[in-house]
Amino acid sequence: MVRARVESRLKKDAEAVFDALGINTTEAIRMFLSQVRLRRGLPFRVEVPENADIVLPARLRQAAMDVIYDD
Repeated sequence: MVRARVESRLKKDAEAVFDALGINTTEAIRMFLSQVRLRRGLPFRVEVPENADIVLPARLRQAAMDVIYDD
């Protein structure tokens, strides 16, 4: 048994994708865990994109800019 706390909007959006694929959440989790075991790691790349600052909230982007231009 696996239990995980997931934001309701994320779960709902993911379930819509699973539905389009013809699977349910349990099947998707089972597939993910099977791939982890098979690959002995995550079945996708995990990285911070080069333009990661674009996805930061505006207040954090502003703080970063303030540091650059702080005299």
